[in-house]
Parts: sequence; C-alpha cells; structure tokens
Amino acid sequence: NMNKFIGIGRITAKPELQYTPSTQTAVTHFTVAINRQSKDGGADFIRVTAFGRQAETICRYMDKGRQIAIDGRIQTGSHKDKDGKTVYTTDVVVGNAEFLGSASEKPKQTAEEVAQDVSDFFGMDAQVNDGMPF
Repeated sequence: NMNKFIGIGRITAKPELQYTPSTQTAVTHFTVAINRQSKDGGADFIRVTAFGRQAETICRYMDKGRQIAIDGRIQTGSHKDKDGKTVYTTDVVVGNAEFLGSASEKPKQTAEEVAQDVSDFFGMDAQVNDGMPF
C-alpha cells in the first residue's frame, strides 16, 4: 500500500501552534494554496497538519504567503460540528517540509495576492475559493 503526497504551494495564513489535550504534543493546522496543472487553472487549498518539532519550526519560521514544499500522507477523519452534523476532513500529515524562498520575503496581505504569487510561480491562473471553511 502507498499513501504519498508531494506538493509545493504558498501558506494562506500564519500557522498557529496548539497542543493536543491528552499528550500535550505540539500541532499546527494550516492551508497551502497549490496551483492546478490544468488548462482551466485554479488552485486547490490543501489543509495540512504537522506535529511535534516540525509544527514548532513551521510556526516559528513560516508566515502567510511563504512558499513551502511538503511531502507526507493523506489522512481522512470526521467530527461533529456545533449543530451535531458530521463534518468530514481530509488533511496532509507532514512527513517532511522544506521552506522555499527567502525568509525576508514580504508576507502577502490577501488570499488574492497569495493566489497571484502561486499563478506567477506556476505560470497559470490561480483562483481563490472564499467558500472554504479554513
């Protein structure tokens, strides 16, 4: 069996460090905009989760608009929302992350600017989907 994800994109918001309630393990959830390699363009907004030292490093050094390369695995799950409805999730759990670009890059101020940079990097049109819940 193989479950492998590899992607390069831009972080859409500053990652925040949290700790799991039971084991107090460091964890962060953030979203990466990754341009689609198709004629119609667009971008996918991938939810990413990192644990432990990787979570701490990502939160310390990465910011909105910074480019990151991730390799990891896809993990699905579900939980009940405040209305009792089941919400299904799909995350990339980081195995390895590499920071790309310069640390002195100016962070982007809007999702549209992030999408434009993704577009510039890949040479394709990126679209912002404001309907995403994260």
